Amino acid sequence: MIRVGINGYGVIGRRIADAIVLQPDMVLAGVVKVKPDYKARIAAEKKYNLYATDEKSLKSFSEAGLNPRGMLKDLLREVDIIVDASPEGVGAQNNQIYQEFNKKAIFEGGEEHELTGLSFVAQCNFDEAKGKKALRVVSCNTTALCRVLNSLDKSFRIKRARAVIARRAADPDETSKGPIDAVVLDPVNLPSHHGPDVRTVLPHIDIVTMALKIPTTHMHLHSLIVSVKEKVSENRIIDALKETTRVLLVNSKDGIKSTAHVTDFARELGRPRSDLYEVAIWADSIKVIEDEIYFYMGVHQEAIVIPENIDAIRALTGRYSKEESIKLTNKMLGIIQ
Repeated sequence: MIRVGINGYGVIGRRIADAIVLQPDMVLAGVVKVKPDYKARIAAEKKYNLYATDEKSLKSFSEAGLNPRGMLKDLLREVDIIVDASPEGVGAQNNQIYQEFNKKAIFEGGEEHELTGLSFVAQCNFDEAKGKKALRVVSCNTTALCRVLNSLDKSFRIKRARAVIARRAADPDETSKGPIDAVVLDPVNLPSHHGPDVRTVLPHIDIVTMALKIPTTHMHLHSLIVSVKEKVSENRIIDALKETTRVLLVNSKDGIKSTAHVTDFARELGRPRSDLYEVAIWADSIKVIEDEIYFYMGVHQEAIVIPENIDAIRALTGRYSKEESIKLTNKMLGIIQ
């Protein structure tokens, strides 16, 4: 069994924790929290072993009536792999203690590629990660782009890709963030960071991205134009995407005409938190004009990287093939394709 600890129990960390518990080859050794908030209490109710970050954090837990097993350093003694799901930029600070304890580590997309030198999307570069000491699971938008572009490149050879990303402004629990009545250019100075981030995984892809923030919380929406080298039709593209794991084709004829409809569809799948691990692509948006493919896709920012983290854990052990890990992860998380 692979013993895994999670440092950070927020939007991503708590989902990874629940996913680890479902895996037949993994044990959740514990989760680290800074504050004894409602998330910490829920973790305790789930019988997850709680750990504090430091002495100050440990005292606050005790005063709140929670009894953590110790601090981060105590958890590190119990694990094979630590998943750092702490806020953006904090993972880089935590890396030193992981190295001191000689632990394999997984970081999230808020950290820089240079922290580990390996940015990970299971379908694209699982084999490169096998047996490594550390890796970075890329962000939600980069994960989605890599999954889809990798599939199209293998099938039709991409010449270039251009994407405009309408980003949710905040997650549902982030009440202090905006905008409320605005669309914010993110950034004004183009291009956005997503293209270079894709190239940390797929360095040969010519991609340029633009992004803006919109006043919503439930999903991102990508508008893509992909130029390919081979002659292609809409039906061939649909067939290729149908064969691509963790890609879900939806259709406006079924009443799915917005990200809100995709979110509602995810609720009907009966998954925890209504999570959608797949990239949702509107099949009837796919259009070919000369050598260019046009389409829309939706990304559930809270959930899409969860299967990548599970596969990343297996990759670092070096004991699994890409196919074995993805198949097992998909089965345990109930992923459709």
